[in-house]
Amino acid sequence: MNAKDWAKTVKYLAKLEARYPYGRHAQQAQLEIAYAHWKNDEAASALAAADRFIKLHPGHPNVDYAYYLKGIISFAEKEGLVAYFAGSDMSDRDPKTAQEAYLAFKEVVTRFPDSRYAADSAARMRYLVNSLAQHDVHVARYYLRRGAYLAAANRAQGAVRNYPTAPATEEALFVMKQAYDKMGLADLREDASRVLEKNYPASPYLKGDVRRYAPWWRVWDPEW
Repeated sequence: MNAKDWAKTVKYLAKLEARYPYGRHAQQAQLEIAYAHWKNDEAASALAAADRFIKLHPGHPNVDYAYYLKGIISFAEKEGLVAYFAGSDMSDRDPKTAQEAYLAFKEVVTRFPDSRYAADSAARMRYLVNSLAQHDVHVARYYLRRGAYLAAANRAQGAVRNYPTAPATEEALFVMKQAYDKMGLADLREDASRVLEKNYPASPYLKGDVRRYAPWWRVWDPEW
């Protein structure tokens, strides 16, 4: 492990577990196999190893780390890790890994609130919530541009309902307002507008020139 030869690490840890299956070293080997697989860019094997450890040792003192490692594996793929520290938009990517990461971190925070990994898990959960909300808004805008107004309204409404505290909720309400306007549903349009104005009184979406206040990935989208 110190030499970062992860393939050999997995080999020797597996041999250790096979020869001494009932000792504490075997349990530690199972956990470190998951870590070594991840460091060797073998995410599927890493997740499988972490899940195996959780299944075999649900009451182990380090099971919180197994859940945390699952979250990290799903969250910190190469692009995801760079985007997290760079503050980039990840909303147009497949949300499956983000959802899996969120659930793993949630296990740490809810089941092990005193864990050394709880604070970092909570921080990553906050990031993931907005990423998932923004993904729904991204899809809703796609439907809006294509004239699928009901689908746009429903997807934006889902973002508001499922992630009410996410910053993306502001744009989701604006998408709802636009979609209802296109469908001629004046009452629903005004409802969305009132909620937007009440919760975001200084919102640029209430001022008309939305492009002026748009994030960079929106400004350079010619269809936005």
